[in-house]
Amino acid sequence: MSGKADPRPAGEGTTSRARLDRGRGALGPALELVHTGRAPTRAVLTAELGVTRATAGAVAAELEALGLIRVDARPGAAAGSQGRPSHRLGVAEDGPVVLAAQVHADGFRAALVGLGGRIVATTPSCETVDADPGKIIGTVVEAGAELLRTTGRRCVGAGLAVPSAVAEPEGLALNPLHLAWPVGAPVREIFTERVRAAGVTGPAFAGNDVNLAALAEHRHGAGRGARDLLCVATGHRGVGGALVLDGRLHTGSSGLALEVGHLTVNPEGRPCHCGSRGCLDVEADPLALLTTAGREPGPEGSLLKQAEQLLREEYADPVVRTAAEILIDRLGLGLAGLVNILNPDRIILGGLHRTLLDADPDRLRAVVADRSLWGRSGGVPILACSLDHNSLVGAAELAWQPVLDDPLGALASA
Repeated sequence: MSGKADPRPAGEGTTSRARLDRGRGALGPALELVHTGRAPTRAVLTAELGVTRATAGAVAAELEALGLIRVDARPGAAAGSQGRPSHRLGVAEDGPVVLAAQVHADGFRAALVGLGGRIVATTPSCETVDADPGKIIGTVVEAGAELLRTTGRRCVGAGLAVPSAVAEPEGLALNPLHLAWPVGAPVREIFTERVRAAGVTGPAFAGNDVNLAALAEHRHGAGRGARDLLCVATGHRGVGGALVLDGRLHTGSSGLALEVGHLTVNPEGRPCHCGSRGCLDVEADPLALLTTAGREPGPEGSLLKQAEQLLREEYADPVVRTAAEILIDRLGLGLAGLVNILNPDRIILGGLHRTLLDADPDRLRAVVADRSLWGRSGGVPILACSLDHNSLVGAAELAWQPVLDDPLGALASA
């Protein structure tokens, strides 16, 4: 437990401990409710957990003693409200953090992320990616370790996001096509070794960047409240997808589910690195927009930034608008097929796809509705991702999960 002496009378302390013993199994669920913002008050926590008010109070007090949440016992009543206001709950702003790292085709970044998906500190984005995964992962881990040294924060784990399917249980990057890494690079093993060498404590994890973006958005962003959430995004190169079912990532039997980039959306289209032709991966990413608009990619800045800038600054140009419409139609065709198969209750789009949605939301929604049975019958909401650095936040979610599952055990071993 927290290790603090109990100043209350013996009988009262015994009663409180008994309540906590009954609620011990609720510590993880309670922390997750506060972490995701679904329990902003102790009254909501009590209702969500299905426990007594006293037990919920004991659970909240223990999580506060562990340094994970804060309990505001005197929040003050809102104007016009009646009765005694419930204690407000929030994550502890000065609590522990996890180290989150991301590597993509145009660079890497490290950050410290607290509970609630809050980025505490981050490094500038670097734009050089080495072909040796060990070298680049070591560099980004050291950047994160320097953040820990500078801030003095306690670290309870680490997570890495990479632009590749990550096969389980080995943690191998099976298709790092845009990184020039060897196929099957053991990214989780490398990440764990570099984390340990840097003196960073807690378990280490690695996952696909779009999977992790979807997890972050489901818990803290545009996907909150969805039961079956489909996320499709294009970052610097290629297209990825992810599915969150009942709050958990659907990764398939070995971590390889939802490789949506290799859906064929144009049978006569561009050759794809997978050996097929006209895949979403090469028909609806930043390079596809630039080339369709007749623009040569420049040496400065990432392809994603160049494509987004083109849409935002030159959309009135008929050539650019036509190129955007072609990509929207290709993307809509892919989304419609996924809707027919998965029947999600919400779709969120990230990267360039978010910018395409902003440019012409009616066209994209019309293509999906026209091409999908479920889109015509009910209209699946299509929204833009709302979090900055959502893959980084998702990498942090991997590292926070053991704490959410077992706060006492995870903090004792970190």
